Amino acid sequence: MELKQSVIAITGAGQGLGQMMALTLAKAGAELALLDVNDEALLNTKEQCNVLGVKALTYKANVTDERHVEQVFSDIVRDFGQLDGLINNAGILRDGLLIKVKDDEMTKMSLDQFSSVIDVNLNGTFLCGREAAAQMINTQRKGVIINISSVARAGNIGQSNYAASKAAVATLATTWGKELARYGIRAAAIAPGVIETSMTGGMKPEARERLEKMVPVGRMGSPEEIAQTAKFIFENDYINARIFEVDGGIFM
Repeated sequence: MELKQSVIAITGAGQGLGQMMALTLAKAGAELALLDVNDEALLNTKEQCNVLGVKALTYKANVTDERHVEQVFSDIVRDFGQLDGLINNAGILRDGLLIKVKDDEMTKMSLDQFSSVIDVNLNGTFLCGREAAAQMINTQRKGVIINISSVARAGNIGQSNYAASKAAVATLATTWGKELARYGIRAAAIAPGVIETSMTGGMKPEARERLEKMVPVGRMGSPEEIAQTAKFIFENDYINARIFEVDGGIFM
């Protein structure tokens, strides 16, 4: 795919990985449809994209609301005239052990704690992926869908909900790549490892050092490295139905 003047939608675009992917694609000349629940954060990303000389529009979006997602993707095509790509990046964490026993008292992960993560991370990815594909087919645009998974998809202590969601979105990408290729639509997933974020930036030095020692390359990844991987997937037309592990070789 030629990124220049392509239209890419990004969920969770207000900050972190979503914002960095938006800026990286903007530098390549892509136009951006920026989706998030945070208006102020969206405006910040939009302004940075505009400085790079590309069109960027914002859409306050609840990715768990089916009718709302349908309307947002219809609006994107109305506003830009096309849709060529989607990065399913929106996600949340609500970590906790499945069962915890302390001082003979047992606590359990609640269904709400489990379901809330599944709803955003998995159902939101499903809804946005479905609607993006529908719009691409309706407008006869060849396109690309990228799901953001995680190294945690292999299973991680305290993350039953998150790990399950990230394993599922990776599987969706491989499934969609096989199903949608007949329409000229490719799909792939990126599974980041430990990435520098505002959260990791606030860690105690000793905790950070322990975490970095778990990574064979000896450091955390940067948001830029994840964004460059997304750019590579968009631009390489022979990539389809695959999961890219960008994790420094960490084993969880």
